[in-house]
Formats: sequence, C-alpha cells, structure tokens
Amino acid sequence: MDRRSLLQRAAAGLIVAACGSTSGSGASGATPTAGGTKTATPTSSPKPATKATVELAKGGTFTFTLRPDKAPQTVDRFAGKARSGFYNNLSFHRVEDWVVQGGDPSGNGTGGEKVPSEYNDLSFTLGAVGIARGPDKAVNNGSQFFVVKKDSTFLDKDYTNFGQVTSGIDVVNGIKIGDKIKSITVE
Repeated sequence: MDRRSLLQRAAAGLIVAACGSTSGSGASGATPTAGGTKTATPTSSPKPATKATVELAKGGTFTFTLRPDKAPQTVDRFAGKARSGFYNNLSFHRVEDWVVQGGDPSGNGTGGEKVPSEYNDLSFTLGAVGIARGPDKAVNNGSQFFVVKKDSTFLDKDYTNFGQVTSGIDVVNGIKIGDKIKSITVE
C-alpha cells in the first residue's frame, strides 16, 4: 500500500470516528447542557434484523437472511432504509445472467451515499446478497444491493456480503431491468 492510500484510509477512519454512524439518524444520544454534555439514559437497543422479504410490484417475493454478525452496519443501514419505505417503488437497474441489482434512488446505478465497506468471510454463492461499490474498495454504496444468481466467489472479500436468499430464488431469476420493488419487510 502506498503512502497516499494509507493516509486516505487513515483520514477516512478518523472522519467516521469523529462523525459517528453514517446511518443518517443524526442523534448522538447526548445533549448540551451548561457546563458540559449530558449523556442520554441508555435504552435497550432493538434486536438486530435477521430476515428481509422483498415484494415485487409485478408480483412475487423473495426472502433472505440478514447477517448482523458479519456486517452489522450494513444490516442496520439496510433495515433502517427498508423500514422507512426508502426502497418502495425503486427499480432493479442491472440484470445480468449472474446478478440482479437494485435500490438506487437515481435508478441508473449512480445514486446512493458513500459509506465504509464491511468485508467478511461469507462467500458469494448462489443467492448471496451484497452491497454495491465503486472502484474504491474502502467505500460501499449506502443503498444499492445485489443478489447473485449463480456462484460468484470472485466477489469474495471484495464486496460486502450481508445475506443469503432462503426462498424465492426463482423470483430473483425472473427479475427484469425496470422491475420495481413494491416493499421490503424486515424482521
């Protein structure tokens, strides 16, 4: 790794550490008071999401497990967006013989915020669910997700794998460019 890359990664890490989560909530749990900061009383956090069901506008659903144990920030971000209705009516903009990809607010593969990557040891076998990214491996897309339609282990440790289809792979295989997501339900 050259010096410039090392410095860029260090700077990115410092920014993330200083700014906190990129989930967009904006809440830090602390409130300013005279003479300092009062920390909010801790509350029990909700149980992490472990399952998502995608319903297509044209009919059909597919379900996948979520892996908060392997990609906690990615699962948290995806679940938050799904619960807020962010993905409703967005389309699948990329469909190839090996992958379908959707979740882009621009609809063409260019939209979505930049967030830190979260690599793990999960393999991209048939039905694996991952997060899109650009050329910088340290940065993932904040909303675009994909499902592989065949074993795609060449993606291992180069993309964030955060789930595995458990039912409806036939629905995934039937997705066409432009098909819309009606809703995503997360449990």
